[in-house]
Amino acid sequence: MNPLSIVFEDKKIIAVNKPSGQAVIPGRGLEQEPLVTQVTAHIGTKAFVVHRIDLETSGLVVFAKDADIHRKLSQLWEERGVKKTYLAWVQGTFEKTEGSFRGHLKEFGSGRMGVDPKGKPSETHYKVLKTADENTLLEVEPLTGRRHQIRVHFYHSGHPVLGDPLYGKERPVGGQPRLLLHAAKLAFRHMGEDLLLTVEPPPDFKISASSK
Repeated sequence: MNPLSIVFEDKKIIAVNKPSGQAVIPGRGLEQEPLVTQVTAHIGTKAFVVHRIDLETSGLVVFAKDADIHRKLSQLWEERGVKKTYLAWVQGTFEKTEGSFRGHLKEFGSGRMGVDPKGKPSETHYKVLKTADENTLLEVEPLTGRRHQIRVHFYHSGHPVLGDPLYGKERPVGGQPRLLLHAAKLAFRHMGEDLLLTVEPPPDFKISASSK
């Protein structure tokens, strides 16, 4: 079990850096205890889950320390009052240095998400940071918060996220040992002030020699 990596903490909230492979909440077949259990042990009282990131994704996760701040933050997330910035290594290169993907996303019986006219409207903005061996590092901002949104949008566009075990013609995409998606920044209002949380990607956020 990795030690808890605290990015920010005050009397109302705690933000931690989740490693790839650890779930935020309890679930079946987990190899290690979920992040919420670690946070609860640290603060000595119930930790309220404000939002989640995927099991395979690393990066920032925020928990509330009481029901009142949980309600306020949950509303902020639902009303798109939070700017979320991710880093993602994807297959292929881009003609434009930035752009957006739009597509209605729907959940199917398998638990997978897909682009479908009957789904919920979704939008993801991206900016190219650099390229390497026909792969591209992107700064990604999901303007909506659908399940697997970033992964599905880039897979549908022909640029699946490297290491994705669920969305890609080959899985994991590019033969990478982990999903190369990292929640790097969160910006939102907290206790009357603008709060910007940032966390650098971990050492394993890199393309391994097995990439094709």
